[in-house]
Amino acid sequence: MLVVARELVRRGHEVRWYTGRAFQQKVEQTGAHFEPMREEIDFGGKSRQEAFPEHAGLTGVASFKIGIRDIFYRTAPGQLDDLLAVLRRFDADCILADDMCYGACFAAEHTGIPLAWLNNSIYILGSRDTAPLGRGLCPSTTRLGRVRNTILGFLGDRVVMRDLREEADRTRAQVKLPRLRTGAMENIARPPALYLMGTVPSFEFPRSDLLPGTHFVGGLFGPPPDHFDPPAWWAELHGGRPVVLLTQGTTANDVEWLLAPAVRALADQDVLVVVTTGSSLDVDLLEPLPDNVRLERFVPYHHLLPHVDVMVTNGGYNGVNAALAQGVPLVVAPRSEENPDVAARVEWAGAGLVLGRRAVSETGLREAVTTVLHDERYRRRARALAEEHRSRDASQRAAELIESMAQSQGQIPTGGVTR
Repeated sequence: MLVVARELVRRGHEVRWYTGRAFQQKVEQTGAHFEPMREEIDFGGKSRQEAFPEHAGLTGVASFKIGIRDIFYRTAPGQLDDLLAVLRRFDADCILADDMCYGACFAAEHTGIPLAWLNNSIYILGSRDTAPLGRGLCPSTTRLGRVRNTILGFLGDRVVMRDLREEADRTRAQVKLPRLRTGAMENIARPPALYLMGTVPSFEFPRSDLLPGTHFVGGLFGPPPDHFDPPAWWAELHGGRPVVLLTQGTTANDVEWLLAPAVRALADQDVLVVVTTGSSLDVDLLEPLPDNVRLERFVPYHHLLPHVDVMVTNGGYNGVNAALAQGVPLVVAPRSEENPDVAARVEWAGAGLVLGRRAVSETGLREAVTTVLHDERYRRRARALAEEHRSRDASQRAAELIESMAQSQGQIPTGGVTR
C-alpha cells in the first residue's frame, strides 16, 4: 500500500488513508492524509496474540475461522461507520483497499464509489479450476479435476465453513446490505471493479473464470531503507559458502515448528545460515547457536536477498514474492492460514520444494535444502520469475489502473485480463 499511495500522491492526487494509529508516521511520509480508526477496532502494530489473547492455542481450521470472524468480519461494521464519516467530508472518486478490508467493501456498496482491491496474499476468489482456499492443492481443468474442485467447494461451503458463511450473512444484515448467495468467504462482500495482484502471472494459478478487472502488476516492493547499518558478520555473505535464509515470517511464533529443527538440520552443513525472527519469537529456544548460524530480529530484504542462495520459509506470501523477485528458490514448510496455498504456487511454478504439513523433520529439511542448492531447475525457474518482476513497473501500472477506474466510474476497459 505504501508504494501505491506514494505514487498516487506523486501524480497529484489527494489521498486519504484510513488505518491504525501505529502506522500514522508511515502514512504521512507518503504524502497521504492519515484518517484514524476508532480505538476499539484498532489493533494495528500488535501481534494476533496481543490483539486477541483469547485466540491463544487455536490451530488449524478453528484458528482460521475464528481469525476471519474476529479480525475481518466483526470489525467491518465499525470500519464502515468510520469510512462513511470520512466520505461525508471528502468527495472520493474511488476507494482502494486490501482485499479483506470488508468495511471498505461495504462503504463502496453503500455509496456506489468504485472499489479496487490490492491483494495482501493469494487471489482469494473461487474458481471452477481451483480447489477452495486452505487445501494447498494445485489447479486442475480436467473433467475430474473440476469435479474435485466442485465437491471440495460444496463441502467447504456447506459443512466446514458453514458457520463462517452464516457469520458473513449476519454481518451484512447488521450494515443493512442484502445477503449474497455465493460461496463461503465470498458472501461477505461484492467483488471489486479492479483487483490488483502484486505479483506476476507465473506465480498465480491460471483460471478460465478470473474476475474481469484483474491485473498482475508485479511485486510492490518499497525502496530500500535510507540507512542500513549491517551486522558485524555481514562480510561472511561473501565468504564462498552458500547462504540459507531461514524465516517464519511476521506472525507464526512457534519456534519449534520450523526455526529450531532447521537450525539443527543445517548445523553441520557447509552453509551460512541467516535466521530472521521478527519481534515475537522466543529465540532462547534456539540457543546455543551452531557456529554457522547468524541470528537477527530483522534485516532488510533489499540488502540481504541478493546474497541468498535458498530461502527456507513457512510460506508467507510477501516474503515468498520478495525472494522470487530476487531469483531466490525456496524450501517451504507450510502450516496454517494461506501458507499451504502459497506453497502450492511455489511447487506449481517450479521455484522450490514443499515439505509436508505435519511436523517438520530435520532430515527432510536438510535433504530439501541440499536438493534446491544443487538442482539448477529450481534456480532457473526462480530467475525466470525475477525477470518477470523486473519487466513490470508495479507502482506506475497500479496507479494508472486506479486512475482509469476512477475516470470511468468503475467501468474498467480491460480488453481481456492483464496477465
